[in-house]
Amino acid sequence: MSRADVAARAASLRAERVPFVHARVVLAERPTSAKPGDEAIVLADGTIEGFVGGTCAESTVRAQGLALLDSGAPLLLRITPAPEPDRVDPAGTVSVHNPCLSGGTMEIFLEPVVPAAVLLVDGESPIATAMARVGAAVGYDVLPATAEALAAHPAAVVAASHGREEEPLLTGALAEGVPYVALVASRKRGESVLAALDVDEASKARIHTPAGLDIGARTPEEIALSILAEIVAERRRGSGRPMQAEGPVVRTAADPVCGMTVAAVDASLHLDHDGTTYYFCGSGCLRAFTSDPAAYLGESAH
Repeated sequence: MSRADVAARAASLRAERVPFVHARVVLAERPTSAKPGDEAIVLADGTIEGFVGGTCAESTVRAQGLALLDSGAPLLLRITPAPEPDRVDPAGTVSVHNPCLSGGTMEIFLEPVVPAAVLLVDGESPIATAMARVGAAVGYDVLPATAEALAAHPAAVVAASHGREEEPLLTGALAEGVPYVALVASRKRGESVLAALDVDEASKARIHTPAGLDIGARTPEEIALSILAEIVAERRRGSGRPMQAEGPVVRTAADPVCGMTVAAVDASLHLDHDGTTYYFCGSGCLRAFTSDPAAYLGESAH
């Protein structure tokens, strides 16, 4: 896969709103197989498209890349064939000792590309219009609240139509499990709308009404700002994961031969033995384990 192919693939994934990690080799000491400028894409299922080194380096890139899809922060990954006990990693850098690396230190820049969270706004009121402007400035994809968009796992739904078709939208958003659901209304009218909804009390309690944080907002723009502030607060509460379609939980495992941490996903090298699945950094460790599993299961079984 050429660099042009990687660039084209990345553009296609962005257009399709598919999250991925762009990996680019920035340092490669001989005798590594990768060269500075080599690139690859890491998908959420662990698939790697492109080239950033042999199977051992690829395993490390996969494990670190999948973790970044959760945090969303870029990372400079340093892979060394031997420990560097005196090294202190600067912020944004992680060093990994890969004992099966063929030789030569590598540094790979990992950049997560996560689609902007989708905010659905229903209505043509001044507040709805302000939500579109302020939401876009904050970094959301603000879209009309259609049934198709609602089924695509948006981050938030705001009913700002002032009485028009609010109930179907709110119940639909709750049914789809949208993380943040809000109704723009006075406290009294909001209570009336919630009372009329054919959902349980726990579901009603998930609806924010009046929508937004109490910051004394008066103008449509100020009210939009208060709603966006509440959405941001909800997104960062708890685990801190973005409020959008959940990706796979990144599981890791220790290679039973060399002890290296690898991603426990289908795209990784793995072998089922006596009812347990073992994951490997490369084909060398896989072959060693296959030839004599008992030699490695005493302390490394997991």
